[in-house]
Amino acid sequence: MAEVAPEPSLLIIGGGGETVRRPLPDSLHVNGGDGTYSYTRNSYFQRLAANVVKGRIKGAITMKLDVEKLSSTSNTIYIADLGCAVGPNTFDAMQDVIHFIQQKYTLQCPQSNTTLQFLVLFNDQPSNDFNTLFTSLPRERPYYAAGVPGSFHRRLFPESSIHFVHCSYALHWLSKVPEELLDKNCGAWNKGRIHYTNAPNEVVQAYASQFAKDMEEFLCARAMEIVTGGMMTIIMPGLPNEMPYSQLAASLMYDFMASTFMDMVNEGLISEDEVDSFNLPIYTPSPAEMASVVEKNGHFSIEMLELTNPASLVDGQVDIKAWVIHVRAAMEGMFIKHFSPDIIDEMFDRLTKKLFMFTEQVESGYKDRTQLLVVLIRK
Repeated sequence: MAEVAPEPSLLIIGGGGETVRRPLPDSLHVNGGDGTYSYTRNSYFQRLAANVVKGRIKGAITMKLDVEKLSSTSNTIYIADLGCAVGPNTFDAMQDVIHFIQQKYTLQCPQSNTTLQFLVLFNDQPSNDFNTLFTSLPRERPYYAAGVPGSFHRRLFPESSIHFVHCSYALHWLSKVPEELLDKNCGAWNKGRIHYTNAPNEVVQAYASQFAKDMEEFLCARAMEIVTGGMMTIIMPGLPNEMPYSQLAASLMYDFMASTFMDMVNEGLISEDEVDSFNLPIYTPSPAEMASVVEKNGHFSIEMLELTNPASLVDGQVDIKAWVIHVRAAMEGMFIKHFSPDIIDEMFDRLTKKLFMFTEQVESGYKDRTQLLVVLIRK
């Protein structure tokens, strides 16, 4: 095991690179702090889901990552966690990745007297609560730490500087809402809905097209930053091939959210225009879609691409109250930016009650094999 890094100065690094389409809006950040609806307190569903694939990531590092070669020019391994949020999940993930890399190095170089050092670059939107992230860093940790604010749909790091990239439950967020959804003269105008769940095909295609564009930019940026032979692991919601999104349990949340907003429109609490102009920038790809965008990009080899079970939704009944609070912790910033903050408590209270009223429908939603694990190697 590498020696525990001394307490370094916490550096905030600005992302550079080319000018691209506008990044994610500042409102797209998880709830900071340590309050009742904070992401710190309400992200254990994501942690449980990511733990399902921990063994698969260990296997990928053991079989596919040439740590001896990566460390041949320097004993420092640079790791980036994209969409790190505020902890604690990112700390667990980085601890695991470093442990697996150390094990692989010991296997490859059993006689080496060199001790690997690690620098972890924590990335998220500039509006992310980096104060909470850094004040909750484990004191005993085998790595140095730095923060890199910026959208991961653009360049963040110097060329050929990163050895390992991790991205968990972040890449399903689009860089922006597809513009067609707000055009009243377009077939993709998403009137009365806030997502592509049960929407016309034009809406679905607008979302799919935006995801493909975002992934191309994401992969091109990472291809510039990751060294040849470096690895990238992605964990995100996934959709079985050929399955309509409306069959997933998660789709019910967005449908009921939209109907809750429309109830509030009918009661004069919010306007219909507010609902029609609001859409969630979230997309869930199938394995086939993900394989297609990676192969089209051409800079990475696919070492693993598979659907797994997200433990938090498969094991037993859905804890509706906890589910809604988790969604609030992740999305509340968007709602406050678009709607009056005064109606947010009311909306989530109504949403919770509505989901309880339709418990059987929630339980019948498809939950098996709805988490996508992707492992890529830079060519």
